[in-house]
Amino acid sequence: MSIPAHEVRELLSEGEIASRIRELGQEITRDYPDVSEPLLLVGVLKGAVLFLADLLRAIERPVEYDFIAVSSYGAATRSPGEVRVLKDLDAPVAGKHVLIVEDILDSGLTLSSLIERLSSRHAKSVRVCVLLDKLARRQTPVPVAYCGFEIADFFVVGYGLDYAECYRNLRYIGYVIHHSLEDSDSPL
Repeated sequence: MSIPAHEVRELLSEGEIASRIRELGQEITRDYPDVSEPLLLVGVLKGAVLFLADLLRAIERPVEYDFIAVSSYGAATRSPGEVRVLKDLDAPVAGKHVLIVEDILDSGLTLSSLIERLSSRHAKSVRVCVLLDKLARRQTPVPVAYCGFEIADFFVVGYGLDYAECYRNLRYIGYVIHHSLEDSDSPL
């Protein structure tokens, strides 16, 4: 696979990300003080893997975690925003507090579908924690309980986020500049 012709510039440093995740962990620990009530973190594959790993270590109470993989259909085959589950949870959610952990929230279509799906399984509560919130792209409102950073409408990579499966392993979050399209410094 060839890497597309573009440049990645740092948007959020490794230190900024780590610091904010520690703060999110403290907030979640404070908001779920009763350790007798199970807390299940649900990571949305693939992008949320690194965020989930660091977040669960920042939470100072017992937690469970699991993963779900989803795909959104475009208008070509089904209605926009319809979500197909590619890998479902192994853990039951009934009676548990569920915290969906997502790398980036943009349109809101996928997350709103996941909230509905997990709520219908009799979870005690379903809330959302996102690392990045791209408000400019919102089509459907999503109640976000925990947000790492609000960002402008950049195409971002790193820390689990990819461009054609590349750059997930960057320790920072950067934005992509496509030199083949234009030679400017402005993010997409």
